[in-house]
Amino acid sequence: MQRVVSLYLPTWSTDRYRRTLGKQAPPVDRPVVMIGRQGNRRVVLAQDVAAAAAGLRLGMPVSKAQAILPGLIVEELPVADDAKALRDIAFWFLKIYAPIVAPDAPDGLVLDTTGADHLHGNEQLMLTGMINRLHALGFTARAAIADSWGAAHALARFGTDAATIVPQGGSPGVLAPLPLAALRLESRIVADLKVLGFRRIGELAATARAPVTLRFGPEVGRRLDQAHGLLSEPIEPIRVPELVETFRFFAEPISAAETIARYTAKLVNQLCLLLEKRGLGARRVDLVLHRVDSGLQAIRAGTSKPVRDAKQLTRLLTDRIDTINPGFGIEKMILTATHAEALVVGQARSTLLDDAKADIGETVDVIINRGHKVYRYAAVASDVPERSVKQVPAQSVEDHLGWPDHWPRPVRLLSLPEPIQTIALMPDHPPKNFVWRGVRRIVKRADGPERVFGEWWKRDRELTAVRDYFMVEDESGERFWIYRSGDGEHANTGSQDWFMHGIFG
Repeated sequence: MQRVVSLYLPTWSTDRYRRTLGKQAPPVDRPVVMIGRQGNRRVVLAQDVAAAAAGLRLGMPVSKAQAILPGLIVEELPVADDAKALRDIAFWFLKIYAPIVAPDAPDGLVLDTTGADHLHGNEQLMLTGMINRLHALGFTARAAIADSWGAAHALARFGTDAATIVPQGGSPGVLAPLPLAALRLESRIVADLKVLGFRRIGELAATARAPVTLRFGPEVGRRLDQAHGLLSEPIEPIRVPELVETFRFFAEPISAAETIARYTAKLVNQLCLLLEKRGLGARRVDLVLHRVDSGLQAIRAGTSKPVRDAKQLTRLLTDRIDTINPGFGIEKMILTATHAEALVVGQARSTLLDDAKADIGETVDVIINRGHKVYRYAAVASDVPERSVKQVPAQSVEDHLGWPDHWPRPVRLLSLPEPIQTIALMPDHPPKNFVWRGVRRIVKRADGPERVFGEWWKRDRELTAVRDYFMVEDESGERFWIYRSGDGEHANTGSQDWFMHGIFG
C-alpha cells in the first residue's frame, strides 16, 4: 500500500529570511512579516511565530499590523526565491529519502516513501530525521505519513503532533475531527459549507454525496476521496538538468515481472553509457514506473561507492521487482542516477602477478538494499576505551590509526561498564575476588594498573578523573578487564567503585 509523507514548513518565508541574514538576523522574539499585494491592498502573506503570538493574522492589512506592533519588521515576500529554495530542498530530500519527491507549494514537500522507510530504520525514525535535518538548517517543520497525499497534507498542517504516523487504512478515522480547511478546498467553498452547518471532515464525509455535488460541483467529493485514499493523486517527481537519466515509453503497457526486468537491464546499460561520458559513477539510482492509471511505482538502489557496472546495478534493481504493483500496466519507465560522483577507472591488475584483493562491494550493496545495516569498526584517537571505536561504512576508506598496543585490549568491550563488588587493597593492588552478575570469582592472576585519565577538554568533570585498569584471570582461566574509578587515594578523582568493562577471548 502507498505511503506518502507531507512536510509542512509553517514559517518557511520568515525562516528563510533569517537564514539569509545569518548573524545579522533579528532575534527570534522580534516579529517578522512578509507582505505582498492582493488587488490594491498590501497585506500580510507570511509571518513568524512571534508575529502570530502578538495577534497578527495572514491577510491582515499591513497598516493595521504596524499599528498593532510598532516595531514590526516588514519585508516583501520573495515568491520566486522561495519557490526556488523549496525546489532545492526537494532535490536534497530526493537524494536522501525517496525516489518520488516534489515541492508542495508554497510551504511544503510531498514524498512517496513506499518501501523506503526500512532504509532509514522505520517510519518514526524517518520522519524524525526529516524534521531534524530541517531544524538544523533553521526551518520549523511538521510531518505526517499516511496512505494518501491528501491525508498526510491535512495532518501535517492541522494535526496535534509535530510528527504523525497514520496506520495503514486508518485515514478516515484520523481525518474525521479535522476542520474542512484540511481538505485543500477553496476558501469560498469552505465558507459556504460552514454556513450549511459543516465544521469537520467527518460530518461532510457522512453526508449524502449527491446534494453536495449538485451545489458545489465535483471538487468536494474529489478531495474527500483523495484524502481517504479512494482516488489516486499522482506526485510528479522533481527533476533538474544535472541529473543523469534515461527513459522508455511503451506502445502497449507491460506488467510481467520478467518484462520489467528485461527493460530495466536495457535502461541500466543506457544509463551506464551516459555516466561514462560524464566520468561519473552512480551512488544511488531510482527506477520510477508510470502506470496507465497515473499511479507511480518506484525502486531505489544505493551503492557504497560510485559504480557504473551494469551487471551490479541491474541486480540491485531487479532484486526488488517483486515489490512493484503494475496495476493495469506500466506505460513508461524512467531510470535516474539521483546521486552520482566522479569515478576514475584504474588499470586492471593481473591475478597472475598479484594477489587480487577480494571486492566485497557488491555483496555489501545487496545486503544494504535489503534493509540491513553493514558497517565495520574503526579506531578513534581517544584514551577512554568506550570512545576509542566508532562505526563506519563497510566500504569506507581504510585509516591508519590503530589502537594502543602497549597494553592488551579485550575482544569484547561492554557497551556500558557494569558495577562489581570487590575486595582489594588500596591504592594500587588488584582485587582478591569480585562479584559480577551474581557470581563470585577468585582472582588467581592480575596485571596492572594501567592508568587512563579523563579527557578534560570535553567535560569539566573529567579534569581530575582517573581510571585504573587491571587484567585479571579467575580460577577457571577466564580473563576480564576491570577498573577502579579513581586513583584509590583522592575522592575528586572518582567514586573509587569498581567496574567490569571487557572480556578477553
